[in-house]
Formats: sequence, structure tokens, C-alpha cells
Amino acid sequence: MSSILVVDDDKKIVELLEVYLKNEGYIIFKAFDGEEALSLLGKHSIDLMILDIMMPKIDGLEVCKQIRSMSSIPILMLSARAEDMDKILGLMTGADDYMIKPFNPLELIARVKALLRRSSFKQVIQSSMSDDLRIHSLEINKKHHTVKVEQKYIKLTSIEFNILFLLASHPGRVFSSDEIFERVWKESGYGSKKTVMVHISNLREKLEEATNGEKLIHTVWGVGYKIEK
Repeated sequence: MSSILVVDDDKKIVELLEVYLKNEGYIIFKAFDGEEALSLLGKHSIDLMILDIMMPKIDGLEVCKQIRSMSSIPILMLSARAEDMDKILGLMTGADDYMIKPFNPLELIARVKALLRRSSFKQVIQSSMSDDLRIHSLEINKKHHTVKVEQKYIKLTSIEFNILFLLASHPGRVFSSDEIFERVWKESGYGSKKTVMVHISNLREKLEEATNGEKLIHTVWGVGYKIEK
């Protein structure tokens, strides 16, 4: 049974989500500010977090950054602001998905289920392949969900790892943003270009930092992304 941490300073929203999520059989933890959220995360085994952006003490973006330094649990961010830049900022801090308030609770439940499926699916991605995949200077282990360069591990989110594994498993092949979104997110890729672009950008930054500037993911303008053989 999966456990979910709901974080929002609006207690009515937290209570509403608690009712819907408990009806689906999830174990629910609640927090009403960023500090409380980080404290609960350190004390309990959490499988997914629903995280509001605008909160007292520590806002959701900062909470997300801190979590990503130590964990790759799925994070669904909530915001009352619909501007595109807010979405990009949320994803750049490591969020896996994003919803605007007011939201349909049933749609949120569907998003939660999809994130949990993807999180568990990471252990069985392309199970017919060897557990170890080596390409250029990278050593990728799908069983343990790890990536390292010269014995140094690179911290990736679940989404970043799945994108990397997809590209590295098919060296030389170009994947469009829609294809990447459909294979990694397991949803329709319509309108996914900016979401994929942000995750690719974060992934590139981490890989280049770990490999002293080696450019592994290439953009084929107007087509998509690839890793060379």
C-alpha cells in the first residue's frame, strides 16, 4: 500500500485530498508548511508527495530542491498560478508533474496513479535487456536505477533516469519530444515539448557536470533528441 504526503497551507485542500486518496486505499501523511513536510519525509517512508508551491516558512520550490538532493520520489506540484514560467520553474526543481488550482480531484487521483505506476515501472524497464548498460563514459544499471561515471554516482530523478535509459538503449536513434513523453510518462505526448525540454535540460546539466563537459545528449533540431553510438 503506497503512502502519500500531502503538503499545502490550505487545510481544506489537504482534507479534501485526504478523503479522495484514502478512498483509493493510500496511507496519507499531512503537512501544512515546508519545514513540516521535510521533517515528515525524514521520519516516514513516503512513496509520493503532493506539494503546493506557495507556502510559509519554506516554499514548495525550495522543498522540492532539497528533496531532490536526497530522494527521487515522485512529486506532483500544485499552484494557483497558471503562467507557463511557473510550470517550467516547478519542473526545473525536479517535480514530475504539475497541476493548477482549482483542480478536479478525480484528475489528480489519475495523475497520482500514473506517477506511482511510473515509479514502480522503473525497476522493470525493458526487462529483456541486461541490467548493466554502458555507453560512452556512463555505466547505467536499470535494476538498481543508478548511473555512474568512474565509480561516481550521478543523482537523477525517476523521470531523468527513464529518459536517459530510453536514449542510451537506442544509440543513434532520434526520439521526438512526443515519443519520449509517451514512453516515459505513459501518456499522450500532445503538448509535451516544453515538459520534455526542461527535463532534458536538467539531465544534460547533471551529465555534463559529472563528465567534465562531455556532451552526451544531442538535439536534432526540429526532430528530437539522441545519444550517439
